[in-house]
Amino acid sequence: MPETHRFLIMTTDPVHIGTGGMRLGRVDNTIVREPGTNLPKIPGTALHGAIRAYAARRYGKPQCAGRGGREGRKHCGRPTCPICYTFGSVQGEAGSFSGVVSISDARILLFPVYSMVGPVWVTSPGVLEDAGLGNNFTVSPDKAKWDGNGELPTDKPINLGWLMVEREDNFPSIQWPDEIPAQIRNRVVLVSDKLFSQIVNSNLEVRTSVAINPETGAAEEHALFTYEAIPRATVLWFDVVLDDFRNSFPSTAKLTEWEQVLDNGGEDEKKRLLKKRKVWPEKEEQDKVEEAISRAKSWIAEEKYSENGETKWKWTKMGCQNGNETILCLINSALEWAEHLGIGGMGTRGFGRIKKIYCDPVEVKNEQN
Repeated sequence: MPETHRFLIMTTDPVHIGTGGMRLGRVDNTIVREPGTNLPKIPGTALHGAIRAYAARRYGKPQCAGRGGREGRKHCGRPTCPICYTFGSVQGEAGSFSGVVSISDARILLFPVYSMVGPVWVTSPGVLEDAGLGNNFTVSPDKAKWDGNGELPTDKPINLGWLMVEREDNFPSIQWPDEIPAQIRNRVVLVSDKLFSQIVNSNLEVRTSVAINPETGAAEEHALFTYEAIPRATVLWFDVVLDDFRNSFPSTAKLTEWEQVLDNGGEDEKKRLLKKRKVWPEKEEQDKVEEAISRAKSWIAEEKYSENGETKWKWTKMGCQNGNETILCLINSALEWAEHLGIGGMGTRGFGRIKKIYCDPVEVKNEQN
């Protein structure tokens, strides 16, 4: 049965996921937005690509990063490779096949805005409901709610960037995950869905840059451009759906089991194992069978490496403990690298780093007719 896990991430740098190309308007290089709400987002494709690339490099198989399919950049496509098994393979040794993980767009949950009383984090009833943090929250179209027992004043309005809003009573009780920092939870302002998009789009980070002439080291003439980004300290959420329909994820336990079958198992056991993984030859001639077995053994050996004369599974590089090698561990390990290497564009300008702050399974309701 598919599993859904909800992740919360926080930007530790501004994040720029561009629309591709220049635009006429407030900025030249705009970021991706949802068509219906005009709210910025991080597309699932950007997350999927970065997570796959970092997982592959951390695991020790950089050739399995990227989209593959081009000469010299093909995925290995082996059933023994956790990267290809999880994210899919194009023109690999065992053919092309889809992955078993789906990653949704990352959507804004809490957006930082400057005010005269310090930074506050803005959200809205619709945003909270979509993120599974409660429903039936209400707020007047042109007012805002914030905690009267928190750090924000209750006797006067506050500004959210350029917009001054009055306080409305009855701030709702929201069950925030403890992993969200207290300095954010204590400074949340709830505004209407109508205002939320306006506030977010008016407070994005906008920078101006210029291309540099590599020969002179000076600014290129007519090369000034502007670009926008989701600011630092924005909290976003996204879902990861795990649908391991093949039920053969190559953990160290599975790889060890397959290795024992190939070394010591009977012919029927080897045939069942390799046939299921599309390695068994159509014509069961002795030399072709031996070649298939040898090939499968080499695939398993490829998932090991030598360190100080000791042979270890590549899984040990992922930070998984006590044999807990899972798809979720793979994704969490990749996100650890995203905290340092970032996602999206403008990385050389200090953009892109994100930090995972929360992950929890989403309860699936079983409805009976």
